Amino acid sequence: MLAPMASTPLVPATAAPAFMLQQQQKGIKVSGTVVDDENSPLIGVSVTVKGSKDAAITDIDGHFYISVPSKNSVLVFNYLGFKQQEVRVGSDINFNIQLKEDAVATDEVVVVGYGNQKKLSVIGSIQTLDPGKLQVGSSRSLSNNLAGQLAGIIAVKPSGEPGYDDSNFWIRGISTFGSGSKPLVLIDGVERSLNDIDPAEIESFSVLKDASASAMYGVRGANGVIIINTKRGEVAKPSVNFRVEQSIQTPTKLPQFVGAAEYMNLLNELNPGMFSKDQVLKTYTGYDRDLYPNVNWIDAITKDYAYSTRANMTVSGGTKILRYSLTASIYHENGIMETDPTLDYDTGSKLTRYNMRANVDLNLTPTTLLRFNIGGYLQNLRKSNSGTDEVFSKAFETPPYVHPTRYSDGTIPIASVERYNPWAMSTQQGYYRSGHAQIQSLFSVEQDLKMLLKGLKAKVVFSFDNYSENFVTRGRTPDYYSVAHSRDASGNLVHSILKYGTDVLSHSSNGNFGNQSTYLEGSLSYDHVFAKKHSVNALFLYNQRSYDWGDVQSKRTQGIAGRLSYTYDNRYIGEFNFGYNGSENFAKGHRYGFFPSIALGYVISEEKFMAPLRSTVNLLKLRASVGKLGNDDIGGRRFAYITTINSNASGYNWGYKGDYYRGGIQEGDYGVADLTWETSVKANVGLEVGLWDALNVQVDFFKEHRTNIFMQRSTIPTQVGYINSPWANYGKVDNHGLDASVTYHKRINKNLELSVHGNFTYARNKIIEKDEPESVKGTYRSITGRSINTLWGYQALGLYTADDFDADGNVKVGQPQPQLGAKVRPGDIKYKDMNGDGLITDQDEGYIGGTSDPRIVYGFGGNVKYKAFDFNFFFQGTGDAYRIIGSNSYFIPGSGQGVLGNIYSNYNDRWTEDNPSQNVFWPRLSSTENPNNNVASTWWKKNMSFLRLKMIEIGFTLPQAWSNKIYGKNIRFYVSGNDLFYLSKFKLWDPELSTSDGLKYPSMRSVMIGMDLTF
Repeated sequence: MLAPMASTPLVPATAAPAFMLQQQQKGIKVSGTVVDDENSPLIGVSVTVKGSKDAAITDIDGHFYISVPSKNSVLVFNYLGFKQQEVRVGSDINFNIQLKEDAVATDEVVVVGYGNQKKLSVIGSIQTLDPGKLQVGSSRSLSNNLAGQLAGIIAVKPSGEPGYDDSNFWIRGISTFGSGSKPLVLIDGVERSLNDIDPAEIESFSVLKDASASAMYGVRGANGVIIINTKRGEVAKPSVNFRVEQSIQTPTKLPQFVGAAEYMNLLNELNPGMFSKDQVLKTYTGYDRDLYPNVNWIDAITKDYAYSTRANMTVSGGTKILRYSLTASIYHENGIMETDPTLDYDTGSKLTRYNMRANVDLNLTPTTLLRFNIGGYLQNLRKSNSGTDEVFSKAFETPPYVHPTRYSDGTIPIASVERYNPWAMSTQQGYYRSGHAQIQSLFSVEQDLKMLLKGLKAKVVFSFDNYSENFVTRGRTPDYYSVAHSRDASGNLVHSILKYGTDVLSHSSNGNFGNQSTYLEGSLSYDHVFAKKHSVNALFLYNQRSYDWGDVQSKRTQGIAGRLSYTYDNRYIGEFNFGYNGSENFAKGHRYGFFPSIALGYVISEEKFMAPLRSTVNLLKLRASVGKLGNDDIGGRRFAYITTINSNASGYNWGYKGDYYRGGIQEGDYGVADLTWETSVKANVGLEVGLWDALNVQVDFFKEHRTNIFMQRSTIPTQVGYINSPWANYGKVDNHGLDASVTYHKRINKNLELSVHGNFTYARNKIIEKDEPESVKGTYRSITGRSINTLWGYQALGLYTADDFDADGNVKVGQPQPQLGAKVRPGDIKYKDMNGDGLITDQDEGYIGGTSDPRIVYGFGGNVKYKAFDFNFFFQGTGDAYRIIGSNSYFIPGSGQGVLGNIYSNYNDRWTEDNPSQNVFWPRLSSTENPNNNVASTWWKKNMSFLRLKMIEIGFTLPQAWSNKIYGKNIRFYVSGNDLFYLSKFKLWDPELSTSDGLKYPSMRSVMIGMDLTF
C-alpha cells in the first residue's frame, strides 16, 4: 500500500510560479521530472515537502516545481501503483526521479469466476475473507464461522450436536420457495461441500454475489457462488507450520425447569389437593430420593462439560520447477450427552475427523505448468442409539417427581409401558456409529501460449471425487420396572418389572452407495495491457460434470462460458460475462439456456482532477451490473417432463351394481412439457471508497426477480381430472436489500498496530406469485406479497379482562365469541376476529408476519497489536428474526395435568387474579390443557434476534531472538473464548437454535488454549 500523503489540496504544476501549490516568501526553488520504469513521464505525481503542507503535482510532461525551506528538506513522491520515494534536496535544484511499480498495489488479485482479476479492475460484487478468520471457534463445521464475517452471507446454526451442527447459509438471503436456495460451493473449481474442509487447507475464500460475478456458472449460479482455493507452494525453503488447540466447552444456555417440590406447589395452586403436604415436604427435604424423587431431566441427560481438540500441520516450499503444499489436520470433539460408567461400552457423543491434502505444482517446461491435487477426509461419529432430539423431548415430557433416573437397587423405572425414562433412553439402549470418507482429486495442465500471442494461455482440468458412508448399530433395551411408592418391612422397594429387555447388544450394519463425481474443464484465457492504458482480460471455457449418487441416472451438467473485460487507463471498466449451459433433468430442446451479464465500473479516484485529494481518497469506485442466471435445483420429482403411470392403482368396479372388480393402471404425475429451471434477473449497484490508505468501505444495493419457480399447482379445478395436482414453473419471488463492509487498518507506530472491521447484510424477499385463488390474494390468509416462510397463526389482542365478561362468566355480546375448544376466562388470550363473522375459529388464522430466517446479519470486531501481544475480538448478531414457541399441548406450565411436561423456571411471569397484567410471558395457567391458549399466535411470536460475542482472544508471540534459538520463524501462544455470552430479548434458551421449546442439543461456548508454530 502507498504511504499516506499530505492532506493539502494539490493543483497541477507548470513552469510558471503561479501554478505552484504554495509560494513561500523565502526558500529554495527546485524542479524536476518524474518518470516510470520505461522513462515515460508520469502525470499527476504528488510531490510534498516532508513535515510541511507544501506540495505540487507533475504536469503533462512529468515536470514539477516547488519551493523548499532549506537544503535539508526532503521531497516525498507518491503515485498510485508505484512505491513511495523520498529524496533529500541537498545542493541540487533539479531532479530526475524514476518511480518503481508497487507489485502489491498493481498486481493484487481477487479470485473471480474461473480465475483471477486485478483488484482494481473487479466490478462484480465480490467479498473476500482472510482465511485466518475462519480458524476460530471449536466447531467442526466451517459454515459456523461465516455469519457476520462476510457482507452478503446470512447464516444460522440450528443445532450444536456433533456431526449435525452445520449452519444453514444463503448469499443475500432466500430468493426462492423451491427446493434449492443454497449457494454453489466450489473448492479448487470443483463443486464440493463447504463443511468437509479444514480451515488450515484454505488459501483464499471469495463470495460471488451479483450477476456479473456468477453469470458464468449459468444454470447453477442463481443462488450465488462461494469459491475456495486450497494452499499451494511457493518458491522458498521448506516451511513447517504447526497449530494445536484444546478447548473445554459448556452449553450457551439450556432451558431451566423448576424442582419437584415447586412443581407440586404450582399444581396444587392450580388444582388444590393434587399433592399432599407430606409428599411435597418429603420431596423438598430429600427424605427418600427413591420414593420422593426430584430429577432435573435436562441435567440427568447432559454433562456439564465437553472437550474438543484441533491440530493441523502444513509443510510448503519449492523451487522454480517444483512447488508443494502438504496439509494434515485432525479434529476431535466429545459431546455433552450423559453416559453410564458401569457399562462396558460408551454411548456418549464423539466425533473425529481426519483431513489431508497435497497440492503439487510442476513446471514441465518454462511455459508448461502441471498441477496435481489430492485430498479428502475420514470422519467417524459415535453416539447413543437413541435420537438426541427425542431424548431432549422426553426430558421435557417427564415431570421431575415421577421417578428417579435409576433406583438405588439398580433397577430402571418408567411410569408405564407407554412412558419413557429419558436417562435410560440416552445411556442404556446401545450405541450407533457411522463412518464417512471422501477422496478428492484434481489434475490440470496450463500452457502459456506467448509464443503465439502474448498473454494467451490454455488450461485443461480433470477431477474425480468419491464419497462413501457406512453405519453400525449396537442396540438393546434394558429391563424396566414400575414406579415404587413404598418399601417393605426390610426396606426394599416395592415394585415389579413392567417390560423385559435384552442383555446382549444386537448388531446391524449397512452402507450407502455414496456418490461419485467427475469434472472436466478446458479453457483459453487472454490477459494483456496495450500502450499502458488499454487492459483486456478474456476467458472462454467448456466444462461438464457428472454426479452419480445411485439413482437411475447420474445428474449431469454441461456448457460453455466466457468473460470479456476491458479497462481504460485504470479508470473506465466494462465487463461482459455469459454462461451457456444446461442439465439433463429437462427435456430435449429445453436443456440449455443462455445467461448473460454486463457490468460497468468507474474508478473516479484515477481521474486527474482527483489528484489533489489522492492523499485522502486513495480509492473511489462506482460499479453496476445486471444479468440473468439460472437454478436447476428445482425440486419436485426428477424428469418431471415425463408423464408417469401408476401400475399399482386400486383398479375399477364395473357393472350396474358396481360389484365387478378389475385391477388396472392410472395416470400418475402429469408431465410438464416445457419444464425449465428457475430464472433469476439480478441488478447491483456498488460503491467502494478508500481513505488515507487505511479505511475501506464497500456498499452494495441489490435487487433480484426470480421466476419459473417449480411448484405444485393448487388452483386447478378437480373437474380437469388430474389424479395428482400438476407441477409447473409458476412461482415468482422478488428479493432486495443491501450489504456493506468497513475495514480500518493503521500502524500507529513501530510498536502499535490497530485494525477494526464490520459487516452488515439486509435481505428481504417477497412472494409475487404462488398460485393462490384470487379471492385469497390480498387477505390475511394470502402468502402473496409476503416473505417466504412467513409465520402463521392468530392475531392476539392481549389477555381477556374481567370487563370482557358478563355476570354469568360469558364473553359479552358484541365481542367475537371464541370457539377454540375451551371456555375462556380472564387471563386467557384474546384474538382478533379477522373475517368479521363474530366468532374466533380456525378461519381467523392467517399470516402474522416475521420469519425464523433472519433478514439482518451483522458482525464487527477488531485487532490490537502491541509489541509481542495481540488482542482480538468479534461480535456477531442477527435481527428481524422471529419464531412461534410452544410445540405441544403441555408446553404451558401445568397444562399437562402433572402427568406430562416440565415447568419453565419463569412460570411466575404470568397472569393471576392478583397480578392481572397484560405485560406477562404466560397467560392464565390451568392444570389441564387450554386449547384457546395453545394455538400459534402473535402472543407466542417471539423476537429471536441476538448479539453474540463470537470470539475474544489474547496472544503472545515470542521475540524473534527467542524463536531463533529453536530455529523458529514465528511462535505464538494464545487463549481464546468463543460464544462466551449473548444478548437477546428472548431468555428461555439460545435464540439461534431451530426449536420451538428449547429441547434440542444446545450451542456450545468454549475456552481454548493454543499455539501456532512456524519453522
